[in-house]
Amino acid sequence: MTILLTNDDGFFSPGLKAMKQALLSRPGIAESDIWIIAPDGERSGMSHSITLKDPIKAKELSFQEYAISGSPADCVITAVLGILPQPPDIVFSGINLGPNLGTDITYSGTAAAARQAAYMGIPGVALSLVSYREPFHFDGIAEFAAKNLEVFIKHADEQHFLNINGPNTPHEFTSLEVTHPCRRMYNDKMISYKAPRGDTYWFLDGSPIEDIDDPGSDWDAVKRGALSISPIHLHPLNNEIDKDYESTFALKKEVIG
Repeated sequence: MTILLTNDDGFFSPGLKAMKQALLSRPGIAESDIWIIAPDGERSGMSHSITLKDPIKAKELSFQEYAISGSPADCVITAVLGILPQPPDIVFSGINLGPNLGTDITYSGTAAAARQAAYMGIPGVALSLVSYREPFHFDGIAEFAAKNLEVFIKHADEQHFLNINGPNTPHEFTSLEVTHPCRRMYNDKMISYKAPRGDTYWFLDGSPIEDIDDPGSDWDAVKRGALSISPIHLHPLNNEIDKDYESTFALKKEVIG
């Protein structure tokens, strides 16, 4: 068994270490089965960016553990095509400090790493803790992921990855629900700063607001204390909206004289 761990919070994130410890507590999994290849600093909000024109630096910090100069997706690509002697059986991305609910996955580097694994034919699982503040209780989601390792591999295919969000609770989850992504609303704003030399700097601020009643969604599950598992399909389905455009832009044959 070869397991790759990565994230977007950076190599030294406690969520990454918690996931490794949970895996090592399982019978049959040894230190040599686990690789950590993660960014050398925080890469939150990088989405699925990849490095195309610059080299990627990989620094080995300990046995089978590397800090990478690129994005979370770069970490998976570099691991699979470069560092690892063979492709991993599964990729875990996280545990992220903060949720990746609904449309968050559009921006999430955590989700991107799991998506990249699926693109390469490898089971990908994104793991996030629904809290930005300490104390972080990683045990529940980490133990669940480690315990269901074979289940994830069995049901994986090249068409989807899993996005898992767990409430930040020291107790066991009240339940587990298979969910769909919610529609995440954002209250964004830009704050400006005028520098002494005349340049203006802009900083993105604000907070996400979930205000849509959506039973069965990932947000609906975690707010009730449940663990949310959302299978995320890679194909961007058009939900039949194409029919509206087909009728609007219907081509008509014209006779050219």
